Amino acid sequence: MAEYTGENIITLDWYEHIRRRPGMYIGKLGDGNSPDDGIYVLLKEVIDNSIDEFLMGNGKTINIQIHEQKVSVRDFGRGIPLDKVADCVAKMNTGGKYDSDAFQKSIGMNGVGVKAVNALSSFFQVVSVRDGKEKRMEYERGQLVKDYPLCDTDAPNGTSIVFVPDDTVFENFHFYSEFLEKMLWNYAYLNRGLTIVFNGQKYTSKNGLYDLLTNSLNESLVYPIVHLQEKEFELAVTHAEKGNGETYFTFVNGQHTIHGGTHQQALREALVKTVREFYKKEYDAMDVRQSVCAAMSIRIQEPMFESQTKTKLGSENMKPGGPTVRWYINDMVARLFDNYLHKNPDVAEALQKKINESEKERKEIAGIKKAAKNNNKKLNLNNRKLRDCHFHLNEKGDRGLESSIFITEGDSASGSITKSRNAEVQAVFSLRGKPLNTYGKTKRVIYENEEFNLLQAALNVEDGMDGLRYNNIIIATDADDDGMHIRLLMLTFFLSFFPELIKSGHVYILQTPLFRVRNKKETHYCYTEQERVEAVRKCGASAEITRFKGLGEISPDEFKHFIGKNIRLSPVVLNADTNVESMLSYYMGVNTQERQQFIMTHLRVEEDRVQEA
Repeated sequence: MAEYTGENIITLDWYEHIRRRPGMYIGKLGDGNSPDDGIYVLLKEVIDNSIDEFLMGNGKTINIQIHEQKVSVRDFGRGIPLDKVADCVAKMNTGGKYDSDAFQKSIGMNGVGVKAVNALSSFFQVVSVRDGKEKRMEYERGQLVKDYPLCDTDAPNGTSIVFVPDDTVFENFHFYSEFLEKMLWNYAYLNRGLTIVFNGQKYTSKNGLYDLLTNSLNESLVYPIVHLQEKEFELAVTHAEKGNGETYFTFVNGQHTIHGGTHQQALREALVKTVREFYKKEYDAMDVRQSVCAAMSIRIQEPMFESQTKTKLGSENMKPGGPTVRWYINDMVARLFDNYLHKNPDVAEALQKKINESEKERKEIAGIKKAAKNNNKKLNLNNRKLRDCHFHLNEKGDRGLESSIFITEGDSASGSITKSRNAEVQAVFSLRGKPLNTYGKTKRVIYENEEFNLLQAALNVEDGMDGLRYNNIIIATDADDDGMHIRLLMLTFFLSFFPELIKSGHVYILQTPLFRVRNKKETHYCYTEQERVEAVRKCGASAEITRFKGLGEISPDEFKHFIGKNIRLSPVVLNADTNVESMLSYYMGVNTQERQQFIMTHLRVEEDRVQEA
């Protein structure tokens, strides 16, 4: 055993600690394929400071530019005090957010955010302009490389930060435009009067969370969106005619809490309580919340989040010594929503009809649901279908952000992944061939179908998203016709019964190599035809080329390279103009003449070109 002496005790510079333990500050690293990857957290940390300036009445425009890997953010607030620029970007536990008079109910509270951006960037530049004076400083990986002297300027007040994420930390990273646009729209919805200009495109909102729901929901609604506001509370709520589950967009001090927290749970309780009291009937909570769609924003003094990435609220109180979050939200919803229902009897009638329909459906499948659960316990089938991991999303701790579940086809593929996986954070669920097409089916199919029932139990989403056990749900199928069909069937299942999993950015497609090209000296794994051609050029015309037609053909020793640090995932993203019902009807519904014609028009034959190489 090694000796433990004073030499083992070391003190790290602030930037060294961030670079050694980046997960403590920005969550998971990632390459940009997930909306909670580190590169988006870096951008958010910078924008949040500009938003806090806007909230204090300083600067109505934020200019953002992203070109390849370089990010630029310029606001027109007060600007960092010129004598404190270095402290604010390169001295831990330093910032203006500790002074509640200068910043009230801001997002950043710990004096960490922009320092993490500095330490994790290969290039970082800060410029502060105040009253005709400019201070500029440049850093590399947290270390000062150029300190410009104070100079005169005609530029308007504000702060400019330019950074390039360090590609030794964020390997092969890229910014995904859909994630950026969603993030910036959320800022606009939550800050009416603010204009964000991103690469020349303007983001602004007149109606706040009403606009968010309007632009996020393409389903037919039971009643028009109800928009309620008072002081620092805002709620937009409605119910979709079809679909299952619950959809929530919740925010605290402008921060999108994608993993919920005390405020989201309070909202779920408040909606049920208000509805029960209005109709004077003890409706089942599941019936009230079935297909609910809601967006809520609150502001808290000194909020406590469960991690530095601020994706889940842990605060119990609105402010130190003040009312609880639960009491506050219950009071707001009880007064505002109840009052709205009294003034709008047509909405009250439509809502009650929807609840009654949900109640009828729930009772119809109650017996099937109970039998399915009893059967699962009796046969202990969970262990056969699921190879679980140790850390989960619904448990405290940042390791849950790394949790993934691979949904595979057949025992061969699941066997390779199971032997190759990191059992701490990667689980495997094995399908038995092609699953059932669930389009047009009711929720009872989940309990009648063994695989769907066990998958629902593995994900722990039967009672809502709060219990979701895995941050990443990865569909891992072969890259052939059958594999593509299974992908479609699984996506149909999620869109039909758990659309919030996709809307919240939890569902991905695993990309695995199509070819292996090697000679005696080197081996290349190729994901595209272009990569194969390039690999053959490097290895020579006599190189051995293997075409992987199924996941089971890839040995566990090789597979570990494709689901580890360099895993390639394609996020499943719903565009704002995607009508889910229309899309599923067209591709997964009755085989119409229109669809037959589409298939004939786009049909192509893929030739195996391996021999040509």
